Amino acid sequence: MDKKHVLEALKKARESKKRKFSQSIDVVISLKGLNLKKPEHQVDFFASIPFPTKKARICAFVQQEMRAAAQDACDAVVFEEDFPAYAKDKKKTKNLAKQNDFFIAQANLMPKVAAVFGKVLGPKGKMPNPKAGCVFAPKAQLKPIVEKLQHTARISAKTTPVVQCIVGKEGMKDEDIASNIAGVYEQVVRHLPSDEQNIKSVLVKMTMGTPVRLK
Repeated sequence: MDKKHVLEALKKARESKKRKFSQSIDVVISLKGLNLKKPEHQVDFFASIPFPTKKARICAFVQQEMRAAAQDACDAVVFEEDFPAYAKDKKKTKNLAKQNDFFIAQANLMPKVAAVFGKVLGPKGKMPNPKAGCVFAPKAQLKPIVEKLQHTARISAKTTPVVQCIVGKEGMKDEDIASNIAGVYEQVVRHLPSDEQNIKSVLVKMTMGTPVRLK
């Protein structure tokens, strides 16, 4: 993807009417030639974003042995002994899901995490996912996991042939946003059965703006 062309598209996208809030900038990739009923044609992976668009909130499910490390590295911590309170109060679990972007967990707690939190976190795509490095061994170093998640976005096209991903905010530099767009595009292409032949179009748009075609 030509960086100059991306920068020109971003400049044009920014010409949309100013709003009273900081708009997000999305890349929208439409796909073709896929049968999404086939698992091998579905797109679902965690992409690395060079320049984070916001500070992601991370919540850890841990046992007491990990208390200090989890409280030091994460925004929220839920201990094993607190699980019953969440099991009895679905609203409490929903609030936890709403307040945090990613959840990480000790590997030996995953069966309990699934039983207590799965019905709420699962549909939201927020269950601790080993593919994103969110499931860790006891005594693991948590700060590197949290840092990696700050540069992570989930990319999914499982029911409709469209990938949409936030790649920037109004206050970010166009150069950084362009790097994010190129990175997401390249990673999506690598996950398609026929690479770029499965790309129908690529658009960039602000939250309330008119889409600008990149490809």
